[in-house]
Amino acid sequence: MKAAIIGGGITGSSIAMYLDSLGINVTLFEKNDLISGPPICHLHAGGNLYREITLKEKIALLKESIDFIRLYPQAIDYRPTVIAVPKNDEGNPKDLIETLEILKKEYKKLIENDPKNKVLGEPDEYYRLYYKQDLQKLKMKDLPKVPKTPDEWLIPFAKYVNLDNIKYPVILVQEYGVNVFRLAAIAKMILEPKGIVKYEEVKELKKVDGKWILNGEEFDYLINAAGFKSGIIDDKLHFKREKLTEFKAAYVVKNENFNFTWPEIIFHGKRGTPQGMGQFTPYANGIFQLHGMTKDITLFEDGLVSSSENSSYPRLPKHFIEKIEKGWEKEEAESRAKKAIEHLSRFIPEFKNSKPTFVPLYGAQQIPGTDAELRAVEISFENNYARCEVVKASTVTSMADSIVKDLNKKFNTPYKKQIEIDEIKNLDDKTVTEKAKETAKKRGYPEDMGKRCFKA
Repeated sequence: MKAAIIGGGITGSSIAMYLDSLGINVTLFEKNDLISGPPICHLHAGGNLYREITLKEKIALLKESIDFIRLYPQAIDYRPTVIAVPKNDEGNPKDLIETLEILKKEYKKLIENDPKNKVLGEPDEYYRLYYKQDLQKLKMKDLPKVPKTPDEWLIPFAKYVNLDNIKYPVILVQEYGVNVFRLAAIAKMILEPKGIVKYEEVKELKKVDGKWILNGEEFDYLINAAGFKSGIIDDKLHFKREKLTEFKAAYVVKNENFNFTWPEIIFHGKRGTPQGMGQFTPYANGIFQLHGMTKDITLFEDGLVSSSENSSYPRLPKHFIEKIEKGWEKEEAESRAKKAIEHLSRFIPEFKNSKPTFVPLYGAQQIPGTDAELRAVEISFENNYARCEVVKASTVTSMADSIVKDLNKKFNTPYKKQIEIDEIKNLDDKTVTEKAKETAKKRGYPEDMGKRCFKA
C-alpha cells in the first residue's frame, strides 16, 4: 500500500512522519519548502485568545495542544501567555475565569488518563490572576535572567505595560509558544534523508482503475494537505466543498532595549476594528513577532474569500497570490510593521522605538465551512481520499490518527494510537537549533528566530 500526500506544510509533514513511523510507504509532494505557510507562533492550549469560540472548541484545543507538545517537544517555547483586557474593550476579564476553571479540570482529567499529558506544569498552576496592586509590587523587582515562577514571568509586563490602560484581573495562563522554523527543521531532518519528500509540483493528478496517478506514479491512497490550495485538488477530482481562505500577516521587529525574557502578551480587542487584538510574541535577542487584528496590520480589506457554486477553491485577489509566490514590496512591509509597532505601543509605550524588518510572516489560512471564527480541526473522507483542513497547527495529531484509522479499515495497515514519535524525540536539540537558524536565514528572517527563548 502506497500513500501520497500533496502539501508539505505542518499538516502534510506531520502526517508523513506519522505514517512513516508506522512503516507505511508514503511520498510527500511539496512545490516549495516544508512548513513555510501562514505564521505559526502560539500553541492554543485552551484557546484563551479567542473569546468568540465555543467551550467545546477550547477543550479540543487544550487536548490537541498537549498532544502537539508531546509530538514536537523541541519546537516549543515553554513560556506562558499573559491575557489583558484594555479599558476601551467591551469585555470583562472576569468572564474568562469560569472557562479557565473548566479547562483546569479538563487538564487534570487528561493527566489522570495519561501522566505523560502533564506538559503544561501543575494543573493548579494552569492559570493565575493578578490585580493592579500585585503588578505594582512586581514592578519594583529586578528583571530575572531566567524566570522560574509565575510572578517572575510577570515582572516585564508589570514594568513596561501601562497599568492604567487595562482592566483587572490580568491572567497568566500556560499557553506556550511554537516555533515554525524549528518545526521546519525537524521535518527536514526526519523526512529528507529517507527520500520521502519530492520537491515538485503535482501537475498530473487522476484516478485510474481505483489507483491515484500523481506525476506518473501510482498510489493507493491520497491525502490532500495542500493548505489554501486544497480546493484546487477538490476541483480536479470533482469534489464539492464549502470553505473560506483568509490571508494574514505578522510582522518581525527588533528592540534591543527589550532584550530579556518575556512572556507572550495578548491584549484583547474586537476583530477587524482599529482596536483589534494585539499579540506580542517574543523571540531570542530582542526580536518580536507582532499581530494586530485590524485591517491595516494582520487582516486585509479583501483578504477573506469563499468558495463558490462552481468551485471549491476560494480565489484570493491576485495581489495576495503575488505576495505568496514572490514576496512583499519593501514599502508595504515596512508600513504595516510600523503600524503593528504603534498598535502594541498603545499598551507598551517604550516599545514605540522598535525597528521593523522587511520580511513579514504571512500566508493564506484555509477555514472549512463558512464560519471564519472556527479554530478546531476538520477532516473528511471520500473513497481512498482524505481531505485535511487545518486552522490551527495543534490539530495535526488528531487528524493523523483519523487517517491511520481509515487506512487500517481500508488496507489493514497497522493501527497504533500514538502521540510521540521516537525519531523526533531523539533528535539533538542543538542540531535542531542550527537547522532552524539556517532555515530562518534562508527565508530572509533573523537567524535568532530559530532559537528558543525558553526550554522546559
